[in-house]
Amino acid sequence: DMSYQSSTPFINVGLDANCLTIEFNRPDALNALRPEMLSEAARLVEQAHSDGEVMVIVLRGAGRAFSAGVDLKVLQGIEPQGGIIGNVFDEPAAQLAAAIRDTGVPVIARAVGACFTGALEVALHCDFVYTTHSTKFGDTHTKFGLRPTWGMSQTLSRAVGQRRARELSFTAKIFTGAQAFEWGIANDSFETPEALDEALAATCAQITANSPEAVAAMKDLYRLAENEDGIRASLKAETSSQYSISDTEERLSAF
Repeated sequence: DMSYQSSTPFINVGLDANCLTIEFNRPDALNALRPEMLSEAARLVEQAHSDGEVMVIVLRGAGRAFSAGVDLKVLQGIEPQGGIIGNVFDEPAAQLAAAIRDTGVPVIARAVGACFTGALEVALHCDFVYTTHSTKFGDTHTKFGLRPTWGMSQTLSRAVGQRRARELSFTAKIFTGAQAFEWGIANDSFETPEALDEALAATCAQITANSPEAVAAMKDLYRLAENEDGIRASLKAETSSQYSISDTEERLSAF
């Protein structure tokens, strides 16, 4: 039985009913991201990957926001070169993106209040996103003379299509959770955080009721769809992929 402890006060972690919650914890700063928040979240996702207890991960923010994005104060001694904020942030961000993508466990972002730029990139690496109608989203890289290095140009365009993604990134305009849902960034949007949490708990319960090995296989097969090898090669690869799923017989005989 693994126990989860955070090595930084800026991350809270808790395991309940096979759901691991990882929470950005700088509510006074709208959970603005510091490097150790990214690396600690990554470490916890990696730990959960080899823990049979964890069947779903929820990434959220303490208080009223998911995250306002990178804490620009941390950037104050760093001179961005070519619009890139540098390794202090980029390495832990890459570690978190890889951890979320490579774990066999679904990772759901609970994006309420604010979800800007780096935080939006983190949310887009998750398997899916739940939000509220009034949550504020935006890709503000161009506003600050920055260019993305955490995946925005790839993940946003895959979520909303090239033309919408370009418009959002070129303008740096703010949009709402309702729009994020309409455009395909969020899977669902709710009137209130309470309504979101109710739906999120139900979704987590549905996932944890399923075969964890089959869910892990499913996640891996969706990764295959991102290789863009073309539909024929991908269909062939789906058929020939092999996974160890041990609970099939037991689950089938339950019917």
